[in-house]
Amino acid sequence: MPTPPPADVIEPHDTSIDEIETRGEFDRRMAEGTLAGLTVQGLRLDLDPVPDLRDVDVAGTLFVGCRFADREVGADLVRRGANVVPPFSGLPYPTQPSHLYTADDLAAGFAEGGFTEMYDTRVYAHFRAHGGALPDVREALGQRLHDHGVDNALADATRSWLAAHGPQSVVGVMGGHAVPRGSAAYRMAAVLGWELARADRLVVTGGGPGVMEAANLGAFLAAWPADELSAAIDVLAAAPDFTDHDRYTAAALAVRKRYADGPSLPTPRPAAPGTEWARSGGLAIPTWLYGHEPANLFAGRIAKYFSNAIREDTILRLARGGIVFAPGRAGTVQEVFQAATKTFYGTDGASGAYVFLDRAFWTTELPVESLLRPLFAGSPFGDLSRTIHLTDDVREAVALLVR
Repeated sequence: MPTPPPADVIEPHDTSIDEIETRGEFDRRMAEGTLAGLTVQGLRLDLDPVPDLRDVDVAGTLFVGCRFADREVGADLVRRGANVVPPFSGLPYPTQPSHLYTADDLAAGFAEGGFTEMYDTRVYAHFRAHGGALPDVREALGQRLHDHGVDNALADATRSWLAAHGPQSVVGVMGGHAVPRGSAAYRMAAVLGWELARADRLVVTGGGPGVMEAANLGAFLAAWPADELSAAIDVLAAAPDFTDHDRYTAAALAVRKRYADGPSLPTPRPAAPGTEWARSGGLAIPTWLYGHEPANLFAGRIAKYFSNAIREDTILRLARGGIVFAPGRAGTVQEVFQAATKTFYGTDGASGAYVFLDRAFWTTELPVESLLRPLFAGSPFGDLSRTIHLTDDVREAVALLVR
């Protein structure tokens, strides 16, 4: 692996001043008489009140995934110097989403038609039917535009949180996807997410079932007492296996409904505007590559990608406050060393603690620690082996991450 690229290559850029992602912002700019040089993303400009764009300066304006009243509007914009990338017809997903998904977005259609008719499942079925990880050109373009929109939306969603709390406030939680609801490992991960959210940490997971769902569930119920978290897990345990799709999803939606209007989470400082979701489930970053594993529905915001490579890198880039690795198999071990590469080379800056839950698992069953510790000791930035911790105690794990 070469040395890391220069910081300006990998540092997220704030492009929000040049991007219009809401109708309110669009109308404000329209009132100024110019959209020149701006990017307009995913807006329904065919809905009342339909804007009159004929006298607006659109030189160099980029319209991506926007819908117009008719084709002539788009053609006129191009004639006057704009660039127009229309939404692709026939796709069940937006080609330029302006916001991250919510649980309601992904579960839309479940009440009417069960798991097979919910938005998340329909997109996955389309993904499989159009080549999966190797799509045709038209589908590939649609997917890349979608994932770029998610990139932008994720930067927008986390900007206020990071400004208020700093990058060390974001903690990743990784572990086995097959851990059943109600198991000891599931309960441990849920308590971990609960404790972290109550300590003003943004919990980030890969958005799937098992340990990932448990951590987001804990963050979702952070404002509730611990006995309510246990009660919620008991409800979910009636549908422990994610392959039992309808019962699994129905149980999650029942818990969401039961705890929809909870108390306010006691925190040392009020939430920055637009970050309330972070304290009500945290962030999940799943992928349709693993769409057979339903996305968990307890995260406050969901950045769902088609590209797993982008998704994996994004999780690790954000989790600068440390990562908890609960027991898992090949996927979790891959994430350990993908994260280790970034830490070893300082690719994204300073890393937080690497906390391995279940000492016996990580030293005997899968002895990752024996390889990771000498690797970190030889980092170009000095001996980083002190960042590695093993514990069987959730509260000790939290203490290592919030000290």
